[in-house]
Amino acid sequence: MLKKKIIFLVGPTAIGKSAIAIHLAKKINAEIISCDSMQVYGSMDIVTSQPSWPQRKKIKHHLLSVIDPVKEYNVARYRKDAMSICNKLFLRNKIPLFVGGTGLYYSIIIDGLFPSVPEDKLIRARIYKQLSLKGNKYLHRKLAKVDPLSAKKIHPNDTRRIIRALEVYMKTGLPISILQKNRVGLGNEYEIKIFALNTDRQALYNKIDQRVNKMFSSGLIKDVRRLLKHKLSKTATCAIGIRELEGYFNGEHSLDEAKRLIQVNSRHYAKRQLTWFRKDKRIEWVNIKKKETPGEVAKRIYKFLSSFVKE
Repeated sequence: MLKKKIIFLVGPTAIGKSAIAIHLAKKINAEIISCDSMQVYGSMDIVTSQPSWPQRKKIKHHLLSVIDPVKEYNVARYRKDAMSICNKLFLRNKIPLFVGGTGLYYSIIIDGLFPSVPEDKLIRARIYKQLSLKGNKYLHRKLAKVDPLSAKKIHPNDTRRIIRALEVYMKTGLPISILQKNRVGLGNEYEIKIFALNTDRQALYNKIDQRVNKMFSSGLIKDVRRLLKHKLSKTATCAIGIRELEGYFNGEHSLDEAKRLIQVNSRHYAKRQLTWFRKDKRIEWVNIKKKETPGEVAKRIYKFLSSFVKE
């Protein structure tokens, strides 16, 4: 019996994944499932750079704007929702095409979840107290002592994941990196192809700057001002653009500085994304050439996929 097929198109922010994915989806009879931890939130279309409505009309998209930004959304729920959509697509003889740049969401679909460790409110309270007194860098150093492998993978500013890793260790006595080795992935049940987009570093930075400019011209300031009237979830507040503009609203820096910070932080995020994906040797890298259109890139990827999707 032939295995069902799943395809991934990943890469750094602003590189043009959405436009390329639409061309590719048409060629392979696919529907797109977002693999972006911020685009699941509704009412944040501009700050999360969601695919436009004209783009969504060309190909059906899933897991965009599915939750209110005041609510939390985690990887376990994402995997459950995404796999449910996959099964529905298979029934309609459609191929799931995951598109995005959130490495953790990608990993949770590809490699599965590790055995669940329930949240412990008392332990979390102790960790949050340490966070408020000593800061996230202290927590990261603490994690490095008990779970150096996780500390190496988790950025010192990724407070949410640091806290979770410490919580798991304090509750089980085992590093989360050890527990994650017991994950069950999709390889036995599905055939998977993974493509990552990349381009010249300066070209990527130019794309990031252009995207930020477009976000501002599309109404980013008004969008963020409206969002900040609500108590956003911890995850939603991580969207690049929110804290930078909040600083502007509070008089901490100028609008020009807020814009510069958004561009710089987006570049840093792109670097982290590329570092994450480069560690995965299963990925086929596709380097976007100068002046190459989304349709031309999709055509090149399709050459790799044509026999795969017809099997």
